[in-house]
Amino acid sequence: MSAAAQSPAPKSPLATIPEEIGGHDLLKGKKVVVTAAAGTGIGFATARRALLEGADVLVSDFHERRLGETVDKLAAEFPEQTVVSFVCDVSSTEQVDALIESAAQQLGRIDVLVNNAGLGGETPVVDMTDDQWDRVLDITLNSTFRATRAALRYFKSVEHNGVLVNNASVLGWRAQHSQAHYAAAKAGVMALTRCSAVEAAEYGVRINAVSPSIARHAFLAKVTSEELLDQLASGEAYGRAAEVWEIAAVIAMLASDYTTYMTGEIVSVSSQRA
Repeated sequence: MSAAAQSPAPKSPLATIPEEIGGHDLLKGKKVVVTAAAGTGIGFATARRALLEGADVLVSDFHERRLGETVDKLAAEFPEQTVVSFVCDVSSTEQVDALIESAAQQLGRIDVLVNNAGLGGETPVVDMTDDQWDRVLDITLNSTFRATRAALRYFKSVEHNGVLVNNASVLGWRAQHSQAHYAAAKAGVMALTRCSAVEAAEYGVRINAVSPSIARHAFLAKVTSEELLDQLASGEAYGRAAEVWEIAAVIAMLASDYTTYMTGEIVSVSSQRA
């Protein structure tokens, strides 16, 4: 084996985590709803990015205490903007419908809905139970359907243009061991995004999705081993996972008026090698 073949791949200059960029008023005056926004993940980062970009925000989650802490944290950082909340279990049609109704009342209207709720885990198909399969599909795919349906009914009734941004995953395209339930759900989110976007166009609503490869945060570490996360991050061209704000920044772009001709698209947020 040659010396060149033995040498590790050169480290990318982008392996160093960049500083988060400031806001540019991409969502100034917009009213934004984000599901699964409590905690440290993409949902929280998206809510914060929406505020950075000038929006008023309603955050939703099923965990009431953590949701309250999230509101307090965001309100302290953005005292001049509206930050409200609604406790919602996205596995319930009634609660999802109530979420959209409450958001419209609390914010005055809805301009953007970010469907971020999802559930993963590691289980090989041979060991997977019906309950494990059903739970992941329900929280990840069915909840996106429920919220999309409720939002489209709202936008249709008020004749007000709007934007939906769904959180998918590169696993909707790519295979990974022990992720069949999650990958199937995220592939479903992609298909739902494309099909619902065609229907929503007549209501003046755009629907797109982001497809992150890996964004490392505390909640992910609870459901995935550190070894697997290290392995996945090392497979990225930059040799690192994304920061959650890097995903949120793309979501904000899709929610903004910079992407008015985009609908039914799945935007990969990834530095993975082919």
